[in-house]
Amino acid sequence: MPKSRPPWLDAFLIPPGGSVDLEGFDPRDRSHFLDEEAARAGVEEDAKAIDALQDRLYAEGRRALLVVLQGTDTSGKDGTIRRVFNATGPLGVHVHAFGPPSREDLAYDFLWRIHGACPARGTIGIFNRSHYEDVLVGRVRGLAPPEVIEQRYGQINDFERLLVESGTVVLKFMLNISRAEQAKRLRERLDDPAKHWKFNPGDLEDRALWDEYRAAYRTMLERCSTPHAPWRVIPADRKWVRNAAVAAIVRATLEAMDPQYPQASFDPAAFTID
Repeated sequence: MPKSRPPWLDAFLIPPGGSVDLEGFDPRDRSHFLDEEAARAGVEEDAKAIDALQDRLYAEGRRALLVVLQGTDTSGKDGTIRRVFNATGPLGVHVHAFGPPSREDLAYDFLWRIHGACPARGTIGIFNRSHYEDVLVGRVRGLAPPEVIEQRYGQINDFERLLVESGTVVLKFMLNISRAEQAKRLRERLDDPAKHWKFNPGDLEDRALWDEYRAAYRTMLERCSTPHAPWRVIPADRKWVRNAAVAAIVRATLEAMDPQYPQASFDPAAFTID
């Protein structure tokens, strides 16, 4: 049975065409999830529902769902995937983590490698980082001329419109973490030998450019939150709040899509299996 639509579902939406003040989004906001235990239980319930809905989506084979997770280092992209989709069968879910483009990637337009990773009909695709790196890292690090970066916002919007008009629903989540919380998580990676593999000294270089990245995120949200693919800013300092918000939104989106098992082209009663 579909879950009743949470009243806060649109609280994290960025209205298309407006200005964005990221300082107005509290990374520690828990106002919609006052009970931590209930929120954690809700994630488990939503994860099971997502699994059942994904099975219907796969059987229907007509539409797809793309979940874009974008955020600074340690914002919890991996953890969100692990908690929200841990119960979902692997057959119809594909995760693609985008690192720096390869030499082959650079021989084409910046969306070339992205289009090839988009979910096929009947599946859920998850981007761990995404095409937005090209207007975030690309902008802050000066990896492309300013006029090229400016062109990319419109190109991204057109690309996402193509996906939507072709049957793919696009959900975009910015995992909003504070600078203090990032410092805490980076220290944990250094203090715990089991997490040393997660630590990248290059992350400290990006951390030194915190203000520049925040400005780039603000521009991204302002320019690329569209009616067909709006952005949501998710408070991510508390992992359980982050997971609860994303899980509920993914579930509600799939329930609104309402995928259906196809009708059999034969009469099941006409067959006998000995």
